[in-house]
Amino acid sequence: MLKIENLQATINNKNIILKGINLSINKGEVHVIMGKNGSGKSTLAKVIAGHPKYNIVEGKILLNQQDITYAEATLRSHKGIFLAFQYPVEIPGVNNIDFLRLAYNSNRKANQKEELDPLSFFELISTKSKPIEMPSHFLNRNVNEGFSGGEKKKNEILQMDLLNSQLAILDEIDSGLDIDALKIIAEEINQFRTKCNSILIITHYQRLLEYIVPDYIHVMDKGRIVYKGNSEVANKLEKYGYEYIKAINKSS
Repeated sequence: MLKIENLQATINNKNIILKGINLSINKGEVHVIMGKNGSGKSTLAKVIAGHPKYNIVEGKILLNQQDITYAEATLRSHKGIFLAFQYPVEIPGVNNIDFLRLAYNSNRKANQKEELDPLSFFELISTKSKPIEMPSHFLNRNVNEGFSGGEKKKNEILQMDLLNSQLAILDEIDSGLDIDALKIIAEEINQFRTKCNSILIITHYQRLLEYIVPDYIHVMDKGRIVYKGNSEVANKLEKYGYEYIKAINKSS
């Protein structure tokens, strides 16, 4: 699904933030990236999604064996990459259901599929919003305007499910959630997971991984992936902190 080779990237053509990332994610897999603040986790997510503020100076990003290293963010989205932002933005004056329908139909049009009319889309989005317990009046509000942190994250998950993304990148999707919202979102992520898609989760905390069992956990530090392990890594980090990784690397 996704293959990253020796990825190096800067922000605004200044300091190098990503310093040689190598990462492979196969279809059907859930990968998690953990690390201290400033280690490059969110930067990696944005670079994969094609954020224009970041510049790739070396390396490759391949999606389904196609080189998308320098592709625009819109093209990456149409090819199946979805990024749930750590801090979803508010869009005053833009109705949520209109925004979702535009995104959905734009994706379908780019992939030579028939667009849905407003009534058909309303039926679809009403069905999709029930599992995450999003009340219907949220669809008629402006995008994320006045939403709580948890409501914004639910709206991101709704977009992920609606677009039926091939590669879903979830940047701290668990931040700002109470325990009930965390369980709901985790269940929706588990339901979304299939043999045909892949999920990359960025998180600081082990608590999300009590509900979602990843295939691999990667630990980042100073712009590099310094360790790769199984789901048990999160428990070790929760207990011993990131010194645990340093100790392992020294002994190996």
